[in-house]
Amino acid sequence: MPKRFNGGGSELQRLRARPADAGNAIPEDHILDAAADGLVEHGLDRLTMADIAARAGVARATLYRRWENVRSVVAALLTREWVAVIAEANREEIAVGRDRLVDAVVRTAAMIRVHPVQKAVVESDPEFLVPYVFQRMGRTSTHVIQVLENGIREGHADGSIRPLDVALQARTVLLLAWSFTITAPMLTGSTDTPGPTLDELDGQLAEALDRYLAPEAPQD
Repeated sequence: MPKRFNGGGSELQRLRARPADAGNAIPEDHILDAAADGLVEHGLDRLTMADIAARAGVARATLYRRWENVRSVVAALLTREWVAVIAEANREEIAVGRDRLVDAVVRTAAMIRVHPVQKAVVESDPEFLVPYVFQRMGRTSTHVIQVLENGIREGHADGSIRPLDVALQARTVLLLAWSFTITAPMLTGSTDTPGPTLDELDGQLAEALDRYLAPEAPQD
């Protein structure tokens, strides 16, 4: 396994220990698990449909009936993993809507940054993400928007989030979170260039989100 992906196997095993979504077809999850293994081991630039099929123990024709190519398989894989992370990051025990939403967004950004599948894509073929940044919303972004809108409505209902257009607020939150998820590692400190830690940046993300969503202070 290439050095850049060390530790990915154990993390993938931990992620697979999560309760399965009964709505997902087991054969498809099995194939996506195989794709994740190949992606983490080889990177997106070297992953092939033949490799995925061999790891999953299925014929290549089975893959092509569901997906056009490797990149469409990986897109489905990323959607599955992001949706699971978003669900895992949400802590229902936090009573206040704004606090719960801010906590979930920051936790989601932090978890996705270190997710072995996400890291494998970023490190081996970051251009894969370009269409989703500049050109179109994929299924993952659509799901995220829906989750954010639901959380914002809850904050509106309990008075912890200022009343504003829900769609506008959700998209603003997503834009903030996306930059901290994708770009933040580049801006952190290293041996050559001093800078803040990811934890410090996450603290700033939390503060920015909280200030943006908080109700306006009453005028004297």
